Amino acid sequence: MKKQTIIAALLLATTMSHGKTTPNRTETPANFEGYLFAYFEGRGDAKQQEHLRFALSDDGVNWRALNENRPVIASDTISESGGIRDPHILRGEDGHTFYITATDMFTRKNGWEYNPGIVLLKSGNLTDWTHGILDLEKSYPEKFAHIKWVWAPQTIYDPEARKYLVYFTVRFEYDTALNFYCAYANEDFTAFENEPQLMFAPKYGAIDGDIIHKDGTYHFFYKGNTKDRNGKELKSGIQQATAPSLRGPWKEHFAYLDAYAGTRTHVEGSSIFKLNDSDEYILMYDLYSSGRYEFQRSKDLIHFSSNLRQRLPSAPWFRHRHHPRRGHPSGPKMGRSSRRSQTVKNQFHNLISISDAANGKILFL
Repeated sequence: MKKQTIIAALLLATTMSHGKTTPNRTETPANFEGYLFAYFEGRGDAKQQEHLRFALSDDGVNWRALNENRPVIASDTISESGGIRDPHILRGEDGHTFYITATDMFTRKNGWEYNPGIVLLKSGNLTDWTHGILDLEKSYPEKFAHIKWVWAPQTIYDPEARKYLVYFTVRFEYDTALNFYCAYANEDFTAFENEPQLMFAPKYGAIDGDIIHKDGTYHFFYKGNTKDRNGKELKSGIQQATAPSLRGPWKEHFAYLDAYAGTRTHVEGSSIFKLNDSDEYILMYDLYSSGRYEFQRSKDLIHFSSNLRQRLPSAPWFRHRHHPRRGHPSGPKMGRSSRRSQTVKNQFHNLISISDAANGKILFL
């Protein structure tokens, strides 16, 4: 298991205004000032796309990339494949530790046929990172000898176990099923404490899971689908399951929540987070063939705005200049930082000195 300290490219000077993050715990809204988004790029130099990037937002909808949309950490320093996808960032329960998980995959070099691993990163300041590379096939050969894909890992704090639970989609070579597996991370966040176990098996399979807790219920959002008797996909989009505990049992709702289900516009990469100063939640998802994200609102995590006038507008900065892919807004709340030019490192030190943590996908992105 590799482990080393990474001094992120965040040390490069860049100009940004203050940002925010997303809360998952019950906190005073006044403490929350912004949102942090972790993502990889879908445009530009193919060799530079599958690397970790950060963006900030004041409102959770309009995003501004840090470091001029350049990678903040080079993937070949933290992954086995040389690339990372689907980054998810979580602020820890202590308020100052950050956890990132990502798919260990470099499609531009190796294609889509096989990826058995994920990347785990941990930091106390968003600039200095330790990391571990976890290959399920090598680490757990008895169960995962015939693994094909390990996709979109995410982390959530389990208050019952008082540990961080990492969950992800798995597909095996001999089966087309896409199910969610999970395991608790070790204290260093470089490996798992135990062999991953089946967490949730959606009827038709699913990818890109994101879990959030509200009023005693866990809401598990993901890209699901509907198939006919012959296994042909009839419809796909964002769905959810709910459970009283992270251990389940998970009840599938089957209803499609995104505004594009049943159309020719395909979506994936759903992320759910609560607005800092509101009782509303934002469901965001990647319109990957259209090069943009879209957003919908909800107060109960069951009913979401569904028409164009109710839906939040896509972030114009990302929509017109770049194509962020499959990231997550961070639930970590961040404190206010100076509006003047400064290094990202100093900016993040200002931010994290005030706030707390959250769940989310980018706790998100």
